[in-house]
Amino acid sequence: MKKMSKHEKYMRLAIDEARKNLNKMEGGPFGACIVKGNKVIAVARNTVLKNDASCHAEVNAIRLASKKLKTYDLSGCIIYSTTEPCPMCFSAIHWAKINTIIYGNNIVDAKRIGFNELSISCHSMKKLGKAKVKVIKGLMRKECNQLFGCWNKLQDKILY
Repeated sequence: MKKMSKHEKYMRLAIDEARKNLNKMEGGPFGACIVKGNKVIAVARNTVLKNDASCHAEVNAIRLASKKLKTYDLSGCIIYSTTEPCPMCFSAIHWAKINTIIYGNNIVDAKRIGFNELSISCHSMKKLGKAKVKVIKGLMRKECNQLFGCWNKLQDKILY
């Protein structure tokens, strides 16, 4: 059995958190994990269906990390996201000064199953905004797409 890399370990935390929404229905199948050094600072999932459209997994993770570290400045952090950050989340990541985004599946994948995504990739946002954040795509994409497959099979899901 292949040993999991540290990046896979942190993405696994995001995936496991996203999986909770397959039962709780507080939001879509999206999860995020923020790490500084080798320490997990925050793990969160999408909670939009609790009546706050800004509660994407990345924003929730940033809120938790900022509270825990008592600062808005998350320099030196990496955010792992099961899905490519939307423009709102990319902007929050930029303003929080997070150094690196590592994501699994992409905006096109989310759109394909019916989520109301803007067709603006975080790579485009980075280029247009001259953001310094490093972006790494496709980590554990198959596993992240499996979340979408499970979500798609749910009878009582809400797409937003």
